[in-house]
Amino acid sequence: MEFTTGVRLQIRITGADVGKRVSVRTLAQPRGAVGDGPRFTDTVGVLTSWTQGVLSITRRDGETVRIPEASLVAGKTVPAAPARRRGQPAAGVRELTGVAARGWPAPDSERIGGWLCRAAHHWTRRANSAFPLGGPEELADPAALERVAAWYAERGLPARLRVATGAADAHERLAARLERDGWTAEAHTALLTGALAPLADREPDTRVRVGRELTAQWLRGWPRTAGEAADEETAAVARQVLTGGPSVWFAVVPGAPESGDGPAAVGRCVVDGRWAGFAAIAVAPGRRREGLATAVMAELARAALAEGAGAAWLEVETGNPGAQALYRGLGFTEHHHYHYRRAPGADRPG
Repeated sequence: MEFTTGVRLQIRITGADVGKRVSVRTLAQPRGAVGDGPRFTDTVGVLTSWTQGVLSITRRDGETVRIPEASLVAGKTVPAAPARRRGQPAAGVRELTGVAARGWPAPDSERIGGWLCRAAHHWTRRANSAFPLGGPEELADPAALERVAAWYAERGLPARLRVATGAADAHERLAARLERDGWTAEAHTALLTGALAPLADREPDTRVRVGRELTAQWLRGWPRTAGEAADEETAAVARQVLTGGPSVWFAVVPGAPESGDGPAAVGRCVVDGRWAGFAAIAVAPGRRREGLATAVMAELARAALAEGAGAAWLEVETGNPGAQALYRGLGFTEHHHYHYRRAPGADRPG
């Protein structure tokens, strides 16, 4: 197919390429329409189906794009995942998923098929979702998915599955299948990785106090503990999750004594072998733009380095551009994305 621009476009993909990462171009404005010429839309992702004249492509962020075959003007397969940036830790999705599960441990868990089911009395979506630890066939097994849904129903929880996208060993085809089966997507998140040493490569900050104990002061500084752990049982579960993990550190920047307010900033880090996982980084609204988030992470990184960790990871929702900018400025880059798939009919909020 050839356009007046003189650029020859070729379609080099077929239905046999389902499961591969592709780059396609579609005609968004037909020839002859008012304007300067044909307009195109480019889409990159995993080709998850090609049926009845429609292509489904799951992008890196987990969103699925459906493209009529008639609008396709070019297409080709591309490498399974972007090359890792020099200096970034090498790891697969399964390794980081396991590290993430251990770093935010739920008090109630059970392995069902390829899924690690986790429950924590409704406190945080992360602690009340099933993590994928098996291979593709285990994860897609209908019988296992039914047992997972039943496991959560027994606990009065909606069944949620954590589904990774945007890496060579991610789960785009599973995401597409779940979507066809009515599992809705929510909470799209990027998992970032980076080298640990550069975080601590600065002068020690005496404003930050780092220790092993989860104090009442720290809890006042992280909004989710106050907003989601109102009853005594949930508060106890929250403490169990926050203090769980292989080796946990807490950082706090005390607020001004005369103000009576909570801490100016808090953070949490879990050391698990070579990995240091950062979470619950929060700065009080009135103390932002003072470098406190960076200071908290630097002091936590110093503690993690002393334990022998060398790589860092964290998670940030894609709808939080401020946090994304902060972490990218500290040297973190996207490793992969994930989102949750909620079972059909599981409408409980949270």
